[in-house]
Amino acid sequence: MGIGAPDASLTPVSGVVAVAELVGRLGVIAVLDDAVGVIKQRDRGLPAGGFLVAVSQAQMFGAEFWTGLDRRRADTTGEALSVVTTPASTTAVGLAGRFGPMQLAGIEEGIGEIVCRVLGLLPAARRAALRGGTATIDLDGTDVECYGSKKAGIAYSYKGARAGRPHVACWAEAGVVTAADLLAGDEDPRSGAGSLIERSVATLRAAGGTVRPRVRGDVGYFAKDIAQAAVKAGCDFSLGVTRNPAAWRAAAAIPDRAWRKAKRMKGAQVAVCDYAPAGWPPGTVCVVRRVKVRARDISTDPRARRRRTIPKGQLALALDGLVEHVYAYSFIATNLDVSTPAKAVEAEAWHRMRTDIEDRIRDAKHGAALRHLPSASRTANTVWMWGALLAVNLSAWLQELAGLDGGDGRSRAHLGTLRHRLLIVPARLVRHAGQITLRLPPGQQLLAQVLARLRRLPIWT
Repeated sequence: MGIGAPDASLTPVSGVVAVAELVGRLGVIAVLDDAVGVIKQRDRGLPAGGFLVAVSQAQMFGAEFWTGLDRRRADTTGEALSVVTTPASTTAVGLAGRFGPMQLAGIEEGIGEIVCRVLGLLPAARRAALRGGTATIDLDGTDVECYGSKKAGIAYSYKGARAGRPHVACWAEAGVVTAADLLAGDEDPRSGAGSLIERSVATLRAAGGTVRPRVRGDVGYFAKDIAQAAVKAGCDFSLGVTRNPAAWRAAAAIPDRAWRKAKRMKGAQVAVCDYAPAGWPPGTVCVVRRVKVRARDISTDPRARRRRTIPKGQLALALDGLVEHVYAYSFIATNLDVSTPAKAVEAEAWHRMRTDIEDRIRDAKHGAALRHLPSASRTANTVWMWGALLAVNLSAWLQELAGLDGGDGRSRAHLGTLRHRLLIVPARLVRHAGQITLRLPPGQQLLAQVLARLRRLPIWT
């Protein structure tokens, strides 16, 4: 058996045509160009929108660092199918460094416009549900460990690791990122939360949302300034509460008859306690959830997180073997209507779904490449972050418009899964009699179905 020359007509990423079709139908490049503006003096090569799409597309197809763009360029057939030319890694780093504060703000503005366009193309029922239903703005951050002492905007986090900290806001029901900042590892995200809320609300309003939005965050956002910023932006809020002495006393005073069974959480109960944080907006109340924990399941490690959720007196009894079970408590400060037990149970169950944003961030880190901040420049790393977040959004829009997510976003695949099902599929590009044909492997029909759905959509001009 002999080994012949490589076949230049083959590509390992035939799914790039689906991304190209999506980007073309939505006019993504033109929208980002207009919103971001000019990033270089000479009118040649990639403009801002094309550059951002190229970085995002490279991450969608597995690029982990800037050098991943060079591997994309080496695939000549894949490049021929792409909607945009992939720049060399050295060129890309240089272009990324040209983004100033106005250009970075323009990325969010462009994404907001694309969100509006996607909503306009959705089926009527789904569009009505997103515009007429309650929109949730989720807030969360994540640390990205970095190496090298000379990287700008990188600092030691409370965990002792040098890190950058992407701070993200998502529209939970649509499953897309609406605003983000890149912080250093020692920067408190609470100070910028109000700005994220304001910018996200602007996107929701532009998309046609008619119901008062809700802001949702974990205990890391327990701050009256964030609650006040949410109310000022026309939102309700639901934020985790630190387990302070006043909250513990209020929970201990809840009568047994006030507890109600929680939704979709075994062994959990919900009640409203007589505690309101000082200085918070009028109408703020505290919802408490307690979960029964068997004494033998409590870790003996004093660093265990679960131990901090159990009152000290109960914990001591459980560790001494004097009781069979105890309760672990969580607290939520909210201005939602929890005037009845049923409403309190519903509010707590909804707040628990804040893990949606954790899933979006996980997808950006492991589906795209937000697990790395590969440049010494803080600006270039911010552009890299937006490449990852745009990749997650493109994945969501592709599945939404191609009908791959069950029609309500609940069956949406992670980007890593979509990559293996649709994007990383080998194929041969055949040219014959003036016709170009992409020949897929036997049994690979998903790409053809996706292209057929996308090509029925109108083209934005």
